[in-house]
Amino acid sequence: MRLNWALYGSLSCTLMVVLICGAFAFRLTKTPSATQSATFNVDASSQSARVMPDNLFGIFFEEINHAGAGGLWAELVSNRGFEAGGKNTPSIFDPWVKIGNDSNILVSTDRISTLERNEVALKMEVLCDNDDNSNPCPSQGVGVYNPGFWGMNIEDGQVYNVVLYILSVDSIDLSVSLTSSDGSQNLAQHTIEADEQEFSSWTRIEFELESSGTNSNSRLQITTSKCGTIWLDQVSVMPSDTFMGHGFRKDLASMLADIKPRFLRFPGGSYSQGRRLANAFRWKSTVGSWEQRPGHFNDVWNYWTDDGLGFFEFLQLAEDLGALPVWVIHNGISLNDQINPSSLPSFVEDVLDGIEFARGDPESTWGSVRTEMGHPNPFELKFISIGNQECGNKNYKANYLKFYTAIKAAYPDMKVVTNCDGSNGQLDHPADLYDVHVYTSASDMFSKSQLFDKTSRNGPKAFVSEYAVTGNDAGKGTLVAALAEAGFLMGLERNSDILEMASCAPLFVNNNDRRFNPDAIVFNSSMQFGTPSYWMQQFFKYSNSATYHPSTIQASNYPSLLASALTWEDTDSNRKYLKLKIVNYGSKVVSLKMSISGLETKISSGGLKTILTSSKLSDENSFEEPNKVVPVMTNISRAGETMSVAIAPYSLTSFDLLLESQDLRIFID
Repeated sequence: MRLNWALYGSLSCTLMVVLICGAFAFRLTKTPSATQSATFNVDASSQSARVMPDNLFGIFFEEINHAGAGGLWAELVSNRGFEAGGKNTPSIFDPWVKIGNDSNILVSTDRISTLERNEVALKMEVLCDNDDNSNPCPSQGVGVYNPGFWGMNIEDGQVYNVVLYILSVDSIDLSVSLTSSDGSQNLAQHTIEADEQEFSSWTRIEFELESSGTNSNSRLQITTSKCGTIWLDQVSVMPSDTFMGHGFRKDLASMLADIKPRFLRFPGGSYSQGRRLANAFRWKSTVGSWEQRPGHFNDVWNYWTDDGLGFFEFLQLAEDLGALPVWVIHNGISLNDQINPSSLPSFVEDVLDGIEFARGDPESTWGSVRTEMGHPNPFELKFISIGNQECGNKNYKANYLKFYTAIKAAYPDMKVVTNCDGSNGQLDHPADLYDVHVYTSASDMFSKSQLFDKTSRNGPKAFVSEYAVTGNDAGKGTLVAALAEAGFLMGLERNSDILEMASCAPLFVNNNDRRFNPDAIVFNSSMQFGTPSYWMQQFFKYSNSATYHPSTIQASNYPSLLASALTWEDTDSNRKYLKLKIVNYGSKVVSLKMSISGLETKISSGGLKTILTSSKLSDENSFEEPNKVVPVMTNISRAGETMSVAIAPYSLTSFDLLLESQDLRIFID
């Protein structure tokens, strides 16, 4: 299907999405035997309308599944600073691999680096020499290579920025190249030559490599055929073409931008806590030049991160996406240990310093660090979440109050999120929002559309910062999971008078390191696709700041329907649309009569219907079939205040109806 759009603005990106989801491993028949009648009545009058929160739907990023290291952060070299093996040398330097044998090269780590917080460097003792007939080097030379994160994706004509630090008292002749995984295909090469003593002190070298071919399973190779000792440190290869020029992998960040998130919660999750205090995310270790960042072991999800994706980069990503950052701070409690209460003041001060880094004047202590990193203007940090899932810890509330009091004293406008769920009763401590996590089966998730129906309308607002269908029916991202989550989100829209924000979890998974299923976006070194849950979120990206209209959907003895109605405006074209969404979580075709009352402007005769479905309820997308479960869009030729439509079984369907008698011209060839 080829789409030609005219006069439709950014709506085209939205309405490419329709999901039909299900959870069971049987096949839907093309001619279902049962039809269910139902009515859908919408009160679109201004008297009953309610504006939904500006930041209702956003995203939550956690460093899990190599989501950042080897994923969203575009750095191609894994363990670029040789620090992953620890400070005690000699240490392991995986995934770096020696090229050559012990008769022509010895490779080890050495605490000799010029970088104060990154003491470990790689030492290459080259024993062979092409000028020495008694011990010549192999034809390809000797050295080391780095395969990146399950292979580097190198593309023809693309430019890659290379940085490395070199130390040697000997004359050197180094070849730095991008090659195929076995070294047989040379994609790009740069030679570094120097006389004795020229690199007798640590020297930073930077250059570009332009690839002459494409290989999604490439490696970085550093070789020589000259005898001598060479130390290497902080070896980086970054694509020059990144999202907004800020170091994010373009295809992955673009998928985030496409769902128009209004907030970005980071850096976790359990990742923010650490299994041990020593391995928690500490923001001060992740700012400044990347060479000076020590990195740390992600002991929750068991892999090393160089912290190229640090506090500054999270704030920058939020800004690039047009989203507000939501910082999950460490409150002194990790999964397996916690600080002594006497040390809490230093943790509180650390958070205040972090807020100053994000929001402070360019001349302030930490604002000046941000300025030196290239961002003199403050970031819009307005939300702080104090910890993650620690409400049951005996010290949480005492710690929380210390943070809350200090933050509010210094930044009264900051909205503070507590880990304690306030949906079933009044909180015993002050908060602007309370955090709720929902992980459950598909059927239970669908039923949780009513989760906040009976919640008090007074007090702090809810923040569903993590939701996902899990268990057997979730698979690696099934249709039924997306369908159930859509029903849940419709319930959040209905209760958006007391619910301010919501985001799914997890966001990303590198297909080579699945530690949690399902996830919204799946990728490897060169490809990516959205799961049905990702596409489901496209239905809700214009709910932020939209006008919610109360509605009722009724079907006798058929509790499998949920619906919502809202009006939203495309600010690019100044057009308004009435969006109607219906989830059919049952096996019947629904003959639905829709009636809209109270509209102050007429509905154009045109519109769009979008649906996502598949032949099996357990269907998933994959690298082999990335579009197996994708949106299908059709024109509506006769839209009006009353409409009769058929809603497919196990489907999520939306109708976008243009208001104010504006012409909608869409041609489908």
